Amino acid sequence: MIRNLTQNLIISQHELHAVSLPQQIRGLMFRKKHNLIMTFPKEQPISLHNFFVFYPLDILILNQKKEIIEIKHKFKPFTFYKAKHQGKYIIELAYPSTCEVNDQLKF
Repeated sequence: MIRNLTQNLIISQHELHAVSLPQQIRGLMFRKKHNLIMTFPKEQPISLHNFFVFYPLDILILNQKKEIIEIKHKFKPFTFYKAKHQGKYIIELAYPSTCEVNDQLKF
């Protein structure tokens, strides 16, 4: 479960977790609509593609404190995205989110 502590909302009740490199490479490719949390060992540059994900995503980039530092709305299928900030966590949401930069999340 992903909760937005700042807005006191539940963002997702069911999500996939990608911790290993193979899980992160696969991500949401060839899957039905899901939400995904990627966890990295430390904050790092973030580059994503949306190949073989057939629905738009909202991308949340979080720091080590689980604060949203960047949001990419409507990340369209078959496109690329390079985050402006380094992140420790990425949350890919299959549905539009109401999250805002600086919101604190818990998962």
